[in-house]
Amino acid sequence: MDIQSKLLGNQQVNPDTIITFPRGIPGFEDQTRFKLFHQEGSEIVYWLQAVDSDDLTLSVAHPSHFNINYNFVLTDDEEQLLQINNDDDLVILIVLHKDDNVDAGKPTVKGSIKAPLVINSEKRIGLQKVLVAIEQSITLTEKVSEIDVSEA
Repeated sequence: MDIQSKLLGNQQVNPDTIITFPRGIPGFEDQTRFKLFHQEGSEIVYWLQAVDSDDLTLSVAHPSHFNINYNFVLTDDEEQLLQINNDDDLVILIVLHKDDNVDAGKPTVKGSIKAPLVINSEKRIGLQKVLVAIEQSITLTEKVSEIDVSEA
C-alpha cells in the first residue's frame, strides 16, 4: 500500500501496520488511520502520518524521554475501544510541538502532556486520552561527590 506525505514523501507500507484511531484525534476527528515512522537520525522522535491526508504528520515520542511517567486509569469504554487483553501491549506517546522561541526550535511537550496517545500495539488501535487534572510529583536525586578524607 502506498501513502503520500508532504513531509516523508511517497511511502510503501504494509496495511497490517496501520494504527486506527476510531474516534480520530481531537482536532483531527476525520482522520482515523495513521502510520508510525521512526525519524532517521533521532532516537527520540517518531512521525505519526495520517494515511488519508498527506499534510497531517504529527511528531511524537515516548514520554520517558522527557522524564514523564503517567499513572492514569482508562474508562471501561476506553478499554473496550482499545480491545485490551494485556497491559504490556499498551504504548503511550506524547505529541511534540515545535516552539520557535525555545532552544533553536527543538521539540517540546508543552500542552500535549495532558493528552497522551494510548495505543494497543497488538491490535493497532489508539486513542488520545485527555486528562482533566495531572498530579505532579518531583523526585530529586542528590549528586554525591567524592570527598578526600585523608586530610581530615
